[in-house]
Amino acid sequence: MHKLLDILASGVHDAKNQLFIAESLIAAAEAKHGLKMSEARYAIEAAGNRLSRTLAAYGILRHDAALGVTPVLVGDLCEEVVLAQKSHLAGQDIALTVDCQVFDEWPLDRDLVTDMLNNAVQNAGRFARSRISLSAREDGGWLVLSVEDDGPGFATLPPTHGTGLMVADRLAALHARKGQQGSLHLSNGSSLGGARFELRLP
Repeated sequence: MHKLLDILASGVHDAKNQLFIAESLIAAAEAKHGLKMSEARYAIEAAGNRLSRTLAAYGILRHDAALGVTPVLVGDLCEEVVLAQKSHLAGQDIALTVDCQVFDEWPLDRDLVTDMLNNAVQNAGRFARSRISLSAREDGGWLVLSVEDDGPGFATLPPTHGTGLMVADRLAALHARKGQQGSLHLSNGSSLGGARFELRLP
């Protein structure tokens, strides 16, 4: 099984490299012919970055490596996600707002948590009507990061054994402190009326 996973990881790595080549070719075509293909470049860049983070997550899960946990300013983390997603969502007439109520640093793996939040916002963008919110708050010693949308919500909640959710849940659980582990929760009935993605970190 591990050998098969290593082969798949190698394929993901090759695909990531091909995406970056495609992005360079599009950028060259834009410059040469005066084209505007920013959305295509965004999609390729987002996919390439996603594959890079997937490989990083694979390395941690496959080799039992330690997370790169460091103290991170939660407000900066949220702003990074907003900067990465806001322009693209605006092109779909979807507003992305942030409500960060945690002003201190929190120990977490910035790259992995940023990737999970970016992915959650992108997924919300597929179903939102016009609004998505990203929030951060402290709840009894836990950092709670939430992504909510005003879409129809989940017809049925996604299975926790789905590949992407399983990986995200395991990465959340690797954030362990004082005998407690992080966790991932999906639900309906968000403050905007749609779906809610909630990441809880100790």
